[in-house]
Amino acid sequence: MAQAVAWLLFLQLVLEQTQVVDSKLQTAIKNFRTLHIDYPMVNYPEGFQGYCNGLMAYVRDVKQSWYCPKTHYVVHAPWKAVREFCKYSESFCENYNEYCTLTHDSYPLTICSLGSIQPPTSCRYNGTLTNQRLYLLCSRKYDAEPIGIIGLY
Repeated sequence: MAQAVAWLLFLQLVLEQTQVVDSKLQTAIKNFRTLHIDYPMVNYPEGFQGYCNGLMAYVRDVKQSWYCPKTHYVVHAPWKAVREFCKYSESFCENYNEYCTLTHDSYPLTICSLGSIQPPTSCRYNGTLTNQRLYLLCSRKYDAEPIGIIGLY
């Protein structure tokens, strides 16, 4: 009987850890889609003083952070097109401890960069619209979802 109880406790611990990992992964996938995909591209009101200032206000709100990120990438392509590249990610990026891939196609994207002169109470961003290939972090090796952008090519 004691052996059965010990086995049950062991399984409960393992399954609980699996649920935590799965929950973190689902959050990372959701955050990628929410924070890095903007298709069709949103038009922010003039009060935001440009696309990147409006977008970064939203990003900081979703992250619940007052920190001003230096750079943020936003892809202006459908989620389905971007996620296809993580379906088979053969490369393992040791620096990130995740699988990664380079997209075959270039995508329209905006690079939001923190301006050099900042007002004391807010963050001001400059935006650059470009077409580039993306280095994506993927949730696993096969049948994966994008969870981050680690660079451009």
